[in-house]
Amino acid sequence: MAEALAREIAACRICADRFAATATRHAPRPVPWFDAHARVLIAGQAPGAQVHARGRPFADASGARLRRWLGLDEATFYDHARIAIVPMAFCFPGYDSRGADLPPPPVCAGTWHARVMAALPRVELTIAIGAHAQRWHLGARGRVRDTVAGWQAHAPRAFPLPHPSWRNTAWLRRNPRVEGELLPALRIRLAEVLRDD
Repeated sequence: MAEALAREIAACRICADRFAATATRHAPRPVPWFDAHARVLIAGQAPGAQVHARGRPFADASGARLRRWLGLDEATFYDHARIAIVPMAFCFPGYDSRGADLPPPPVCAGTWHARVMAALPRVELTIAIGAHAQRWHLGARGRVRDTVAGWQAHAPRAFPLPHPSWRNTAWLRRNPRVEGELLPALRIRLAEVLRDD
């Protein structure tokens, strides 16, 4: 079921007109990365331009930082039978006229997200990155800062994270509890889930 669904998502073109109208004028390239056996879910926002080009999630500097945060090597991180990477939109949404990332189109989550979650019955740990993923997976209604600060309310089944983008470096310096408390607890929980795999 999960493999057939991943193929269906990979063939999706529902946002072709939307993406053609962006500053990047790109074609859809969905990047599904999940398997029914996965015990860990990394729920993100949407692929960036480098992921769009490479066809692999978090294949950029943000991904390198995320792997450092999680204490995972590339082989483990990209083992989709252990770790599912499911963004709120499977395609790069493009840039606006000022070169800023566009948000994930809601039609993607509305079309695919519930079906993907139903195809992942073994997930024991959800890592929700960014506001869109935190709203869907954690029911968060506030700002990312507040959701991340209250991470213990969701642990040990879920951990909210800010996006690992370089743009958040100053924010991380102002919020040292992320690296001092949240990430160590997350690494311990992640190791427990993967060890039991």
